[in-house]
Amino acid sequence: MSKPSRIRVVTDTTAVLARDYLEAHHVENVPQIIVFGEESFQEEYEISFPEFIRRLRTSKQLPKTAAPLPGLMVEAYRRQLAEADTILSLHPSTEVSGTVRSAITAKQESFPEADIRILDTRTVGANLASMVMDAVEWAENGVSADEIMQRLQAMIPRSRIYFLVATLEYLQKGGRIGGASALIGTLLQIKPILELRDGRVEPLEKVRTHHQALARLKELVIEQCPRDPSAHLSVMNAGEVEAAERLAHELASTLGAKHVPVYNVGASITTHGGPGILGVAFFV
Repeated sequence: MSKPSRIRVVTDTTAVLARDYLEAHHVENVPQIIVFGEESFQEEYEISFPEFIRRLRTSKQLPKTAAPLPGLMVEAYRRQLAEADTILSLHPSTEVSGTVRSAITAKQESFPEADIRILDTRTVGANLASMVMDAVEWAENGVSADEIMQRLQAMIPRSRIYFLVATLEYLQKGGRIGGASALIGTLLQIKPILELRDGRVEPLEKVRTHHQALARLKELVIEQCPRDPSAHLSVMNAGEVEAAERLAHELASTLGAKHVPVYNVGASITTHGGPGILGVAFFV
């Protein structure tokens, strides 16, 4: 079990962290909202990923997502403030999610005097998970809140996420496509490599086949990823578990890493990227 800390962390389900980890380290994990037609569900708590995929395949219209309502953030903050003096609230880029805005509203309206520090990490998924886990480790080892926030801020420009999608349809219809919208209309001719750059989905390179795209994805990691544990290299996927595990093994072998974790990105990210996401995340 972790040592007690007067600093506690709040994040949300886009951080794709396992429940065992969250419980062991007293991290509050606020659910994103998944919407199918007139029905809404709290990610992970009211709809599992397999159930989400089943509904996705049978639904006549694509699902949508919504940021956690401020009330959910208030509940998380209240629970943490019962045990802690300071809360670090770490969430995905405001370019792809309204979670930071919900967090700010919750703090301003319900805990205006509390020491709640809200950070737009400018990332999502595995790199958000890495930032959360670093913050937790530092807090448990007695690092001050000021120092932890400085370290997290320094990680933001170092973040790299490169990924492949089976189709741009989900990104386009979900409004999260960013500069990759320029690729619409050429989908039959290319397999784009996308990146999350300053919180936005942007096109990185265009190649002809999935095989070439995957090979180039590996090249980018080998070229850019530091041979150091602080890189927090990981692989992400939505329904591509075997391919993700194979990629993680190949990267670990090539880079001499002891372990490259594989994250399933969950319903809220899959809603926008679609089934078939395969990506890499690390810090330079």
